[in-house]
Amino acid sequence: MARLICIGLDLAWSARNPSGVATLEVESGDPQAPNLTGHLQDNRLLQTDQEIVDYIQAQAGGDPCLVAVDAPLRVPNPSGQRRAEAELNRVFRAYAAGAHPANRRLLAKNGQVRGEALVQALSRYGFREQASIEQGSLARQITEVFPHSAMVSLFGLSRSLPYKARPRRTWLQREQAWRLYQQHLRALASADPSLQGHEPLLQVEVGSLRGRQLKNYEDQVDALMCAYIALYGFRWGSERCHSFGNLQEGHIFTPLPPSLQGKSPVSSPETPQGL
Repeated sequence: MARLICIGLDLAWSARNPSGVATLEVESGDPQAPNLTGHLQDNRLLQTDQEIVDYIQAQAGGDPCLVAVDAPLRVPNPSGQRRAEAELNRVFRAYAAGAHPANRRLLAKNGQVRGEALVQALSRYGFREQASIEQGSLARQITEVFPHSAMVSLFGLSRSLPYKARPRRTWLQREQAWRLYQQHLRALASADPSLQGHEPLLQVEVGSLRGRQLKNYEDQVDALMCAYIALYGFRWGSERCHSFGNLQEGHIFTPLPPSLQGKSPVSSPETPQGL
């Protein structure tokens, strides 16, 4: 039985802010194994790029490891949006789960995008950037994901959950959304694949948190969601997931709603999925 590690990373766009990370250990390297389960082993906040790289390498060791990152990993365009955002938004805008535009004017600091630097640093440890997580892929790879579209797909939502701070969004709306978010994450304990060991994280009373405490909790929970996306991709691959965009221009990998599974939600030419 192969050991697989799934790491979720909610990467802050600047090292001035903490990033959430979560690590799942998967008992079997067979996606068709009965009761395929990811066990939450660790969930924390990290600050610097070096801390993140050291953490991933320490958690992965020499084993296969799928790193799912909520942040742009490849941004060649100087302005506007990437093809990945345009394609994903055509599918998920109706669910209020569209992605913000990513470009170098917004994201590059001293000429480099943080996600691109992470890909480069992890390549020294055998990690390859891949646009898709393939079913049963016992690889060492890093892939860009998007929690909001994944929540819509995995939780059967008609609209994304409004738990983040936004203009004109009330605290009552956010608190109610947080309760639903926690409820749906609990339900993953009986999903396929199953998520276990995350109940203590979900026992936090969000109503008691404010400011930086709430943002830190948000980053840790979103990192858990990213880790589960990696596990879900390993279990189902293209049967239930899709990668928008492509590796050269930037990609976003996400589970799809049941009505779109097994289909190509966006017609596009064949593009290489790995470098």
